Amino acid sequence: MEPRDTSDSNGAGGTKAGAAAPVKATGSGTLIGAIFLMATSAIGPGFITQTTNFTIRMGAAFACAILISILVDIAVQMNVWRVIGVSGKRANTLGNEVLPGLGWVLGALVAVGGLIFNIGNIAGGGLGLNAMLGLDARIGALVTAAVGIGIFLWKAAGRVMDAVVVFLGFLMMLLMLYVSIQAQPPVGEALRQTVLPDQFDFFVVTTLIGGTVGGYITYSGAHRMIDTGVVGRANVQVITRSSIIGIMATGVMRALLFLAILGVVAAGIDLSASTTQAADAFQYAAGTVGVRLFGIILFGAALTSVIGAAFTSVSFITRQGASQNLRNGVTVGFILFSAAVFWMLGQAPQTILIVVGTVNGLILPIGFTLILWVAWRRQDLLDGYVYPKWLLVIGVLSWLLTIYLGVNAIGGLSALWQAG
Repeated sequence: MEPRDTSDSNGAGGTKAGAAAPVKATGSGTLIGAIFLMATSAIGPGFITQTTNFTIRMGAAFACAILISILVDIAVQMNVWRVIGVSGKRANTLGNEVLPGLGWVLGALVAVGGLIFNIGNIAGGGLGLNAMLGLDARIGALVTAAVGIGIFLWKAAGRVMDAVVVFLGFLMMLLMLYVSIQAQPPVGEALRQTVLPDQFDFFVVTTLIGGTVGGYITYSGAHRMIDTGVVGRANVQVITRSSIIGIMATGVMRALLFLAILGVVAAGIDLSASTTQAADAFQYAAGTVGVRLFGIILFGAALTSVIGAAFTSVSFITRQGASQNLRNGVTVGFILFSAAVFWMLGQAPQTILIVVGTVNGLILPIGFTLILWVAWRRQDLLDGYVYPKWLLVIGVLSWLLTIYLGVNAIGGLSALWQAG
């Protein structure tokens, strides 16, 4: 029996652990929306800004940072999806059951980070529409927010959200593949420096991890998975497979964007002084068409991240089992507030987008500690499921690495903030 998506009817999203029937071998299609929500939540304006900035700064050596971030991301998401999926409980619900109030503290951290990111997402949507259609960027930002609000006002909001993120996810990958081919990057050099980099930067790796599985992004796909009803011990295999697919999709997009920018940099084009680095790189790679394609990619990245940030942040600040109408209403309010703050600020500076990604990387160990504690000590919350020791070990190693990287990145964060 295929799990039923209950998110559009009652919004409970809290199927009892172990009660769901196992999905079929092809049943991962049930989770396609959750997979792409995780992937596209990570692929936002900040993602594009970070990748462009670091490629210009590090050149081909940035490939090593991408590889490390992908490996850590896989270890983190496999544990997050496994614990949340088997328990059938959101991370904030688990937090409150482990220690009363912990879930709300985690929820506040995630929601504040999601709000700041959403200001950048809305700003990015405006810039995307400006590059794509020539529309005033501030008006374009409001259009982006309005489209996001429209999705959550729809009666079948969950299904519409899934359809939008899947379509835009595939579209962004195809367009990025085209631009990366046009840029003619030095692929061989990038492969060499993936394992033997000429330089290494802790700040860069922490920022990448924070921008891919930090803050709200860590839980976006897993929380959506609960809404689909794919939970419990019977669905462990499809849950694990889906988590890996989501991270790999994000990794492919990061690699394609890296190669596109690297091709331009390797050709001798100096983008370091530009205030629109990514747009200029696309123009050098593919001319006027490249600028339009950049606009489409940026708008798609912004809109899907607006959706992901709003959906996930609200899932942390509402009780599990709250009605879908309540959740959608709060989500609409979240997007409206983000748009209002953007309108007052008028912009989301590039430095802020990078700094927030790093802060998310520093927050990551806090929420991940909860996940690992439940996996290690709270089998009662997992319906008696015996958690694989190998998965717990790689989770702990990744957790230690995120702490180490975070401590080493604090100096770089301070320097960047002062410079910005």
